[in-house]
Amino acid sequence: MKQILSILLCSVIMLSFAVAQKPADLSGDLIIFHAGSLSVPLIEIKSEFNKIYPKVNVITESAGSIECVRKVTDLKKPCDIVASSDYKVIDKMLIPAYADWNIKFAANEICIAYTDIAKYKNEINAKNWYDILMKEDVTYGRDDPNGAPCGYRTVMCMQLSETYYRKPGLAKQLLSKDMDYMRPQEVDLINLLESKNLDYAFIYRSVAVQHNLNYLILPDQVNLKNPKYSDDYILAVVDINSKEPGKTEQMKGDPMVYGVTMIKNAPNKEAAMAFLEFMLSKDKGMKIMEKEGQPSVIPMEVNNYTVVPDRLKPFVKKP
Repeated sequence: MKQILSILLCSVIMLSFAVAQKPADLSGDLIIFHAGSLSVPLIEIKSEFNKIYPKVNVITESAGSIECVRKVTDLKKPCDIVASSDYKVIDKMLIPAYADWNIKFAANEICIAYTDIAKYKNEINAKNWYDILMKEDVTYGRDDPNGAPCGYRTVMCMQLSETYYRKPGLAKQLLSKDMDYMRPQEVDLINLLESKNLDYAFIYRSVAVQHNLNYLILPDQVNLKNPKYSDDYILAVVDINSKEPGKTEQMKGDPMVYGVTMIKNAPNKEAAMAFLEFMLSKDKGMKIMEKEGQPSVIPMEVNNYTVVPDRLKPFVKKP
């Protein structure tokens, strides 16, 4: 009899928990500021998430990762989740004042994208790309280093190319050309390529894949992809504008890893937690991310492990 009562009691508790946690209970706006290179996978993740949580209005706002962070720190805009194309942006600009933890979740690399009308598209390769881009009749674009990680990573790529190709002064030459085609984020460069205003653009490989663009794969020694070359990458250094007016922040090269966090004063914490669980799950959000050219790095070591919510600990490792 006691065993039967115990089973019944457990069943009631589990049923109560299930009712309390059922998807229909989650609702309201969920605001996500994210890197432009995450736009395509997040649209699909959002769609799949809403099949489970139909009452949650997921609002995704794309910009350069640094701009995303400044919407929180400077403009004080309401935000639940920030997803950056460089996890260090979260570490340096959001923790500890605006966020407690940072989960690394995906990888990428710098490539040179182009369309079918690009000049010299049949000649460009990993050995001569810099000569092609320097031609007077060729235009190329890149992101603003102060607006998006892809911008300062492109500068790092050029710095590393000086050593790899043994071309002193190469970075300065490239950076001084086509300044009018520098844009805040990758989406703007895609528009310029597709409107035939650009021949080439430095963007993330995933973005090129998602937009069906041609792209040139650069050597691992310069594309910031391969952890094997971490000691070389760190020699590339770029100063960007700090969140404090008049000051700069130093960014050092390392393998390309994305990071995501929940803001401390998130307006919809429960929905944000549910979305992060969905997004970081191997058979859900990360399956979509992999399909869109952004391979998972889950689980990776995380700083401040003790303050990572228990529901998200399966996606990280202790330092």
